[in-house]
Amino acid sequence: MSSSSVSAPLPPSASPSGSSEPSASSASTSRSPWRSLRHRSMRWWSVANFVSNAGTWMQLTVQNLLVLQITGSAAATGLSMSVQAAPALLISVFGGAAVDRWPRRLTAAVSQALLGAVAFVTALMVALDRLDVTSLMVLAAVTGVVATVDGPACSLLGNDLVPREDVPSAIGVGALVHQAGRLAGAALAGVTVGFLGTAAAYAANGLSFLFVASVIPFLRPARGAVRQAGAAKDRGAKDTMSVREGLAFFARRPRLLALAGVTGVSAVFGRNYQLTLAVLVTGPLAGGAGSFGTVSTVLAVGGIVGAVLGARLRRPSVRVVGALAAAGGLLQVVAGLSPSLAVLLVMVLPMAVVESVSDTAGTAVLQTDPPAHLRGRVLGVWGSIGTVWGLGGPPALGLLMELAGARGALIVGGLIIAGTIGAGHLLRERRATVPRVSPVAALETAA
Repeated sequence: MSSSSVSAPLPPSASPSGSSEPSASSASTSRSPWRSLRHRSMRWWSVANFVSNAGTWMQLTVQNLLVLQITGSAAATGLSMSVQAAPALLISVFGGAAVDRWPRRLTAAVSQALLGAVAFVTALMVALDRLDVTSLMVLAAVTGVVATVDGPACSLLGNDLVPREDVPSAIGVGALVHQAGRLAGAALAGVTVGFLGTAAAYAANGLSFLFVASVIPFLRPARGAVRQAGAAKDRGAKDTMSVREGLAFFARRPRLLALAGVTGVSAVFGRNYQLTLAVLVTGPLAGGAGSFGTVSTVLAVGGIVGAVLGARLRRPSVRVVGALAAAGGLLQVVAGLSPSLAVLLVMVLPMAVVESVSDTAGTAVLQTDPPAHLRGRVLGVWGSIGTVWGLGGPPALGLLMELAGARGALIVGGLIIAGTIGAGHLLRERRATVPRVSPVAALETAA
């Protein structure tokens, strides 16, 4: 990392509410992927998110084992995951409306505190040996409900801390923080459970949520950031903050519909590489668990590289997202044709990089395209759509693998992604080039 791209680290005594900010001219010209970290509150927010992500992944690492230990059923493990995901499918739009209606920082702080409380309750019940299947499902459902508010609140709060042109950097840094927290959490899980037990992992996650909640009140937006308080001027006096308004805006916004289409086809026919590549490596390529571990490592490295490259974007667009997704589909086709593990590894890295950059660009469009007072509801709609893809994609891809094999699924899926996006682009260009003739001019021409 270049020393000129990031300001000096915060001293231990620094306050997240400090007012030291870069000049407007330097902020507007920088293309550094780390430019969002020049804002002090964003640095604090990134630290808080790292702590929270580490705690969450530490808990997730042991959660499935806990369910298996309690129930002895793999089906119950899958059911607990579905119960936690179900609220996102059903009420994400209402969670997004709540984020638009309530003060952002207060909403995020309260939701983080509630998630911490759920983690502490789970830890206590595990420690007292009182956690049964019913209480486990109830706690999973409560977590899912709170997450429908916490997800968009925390996503938008991070973007509210930096100027608009630094939002892609903030999203890219968030992706890096997520990956780093995932690695740290998985490593800490084994140590924590080994020395302190399963309950300690939940308690540590509860503390991580409380840490985030304690940092939020001190965060201050940088100069040029879009402030939620100023959104009232955009929405007018008659705005009711209704869910219907968010749905209507999404449905009438071609950019968001195009983004949903690109992301949907990519999510269903690609991206599930932990499934397709696992079958390809252990089947046609005759590799073992160690070989797939190597592939997974390359995927993770590519994701980190892609997050850094995505953070350099200043004005992402749906066109960029579509081009990257189509390129990823073509790379997927070549990966499906790989004659050996070595060739596959060469292809996996750019696949992961392209996917990560595309995700960063798409998230930036999603979180900056709507007016400020509608962003929570738009994210709520997106949460419901994304849950459909998340639940429906793996079974559809699994069926395709049953019919065409791992290689066929990668090849056919990649061609569908690239072909669908290419056809959509050509259709859009054709519509754009068709001249529009007014009724009056048409009558004059006919006369």
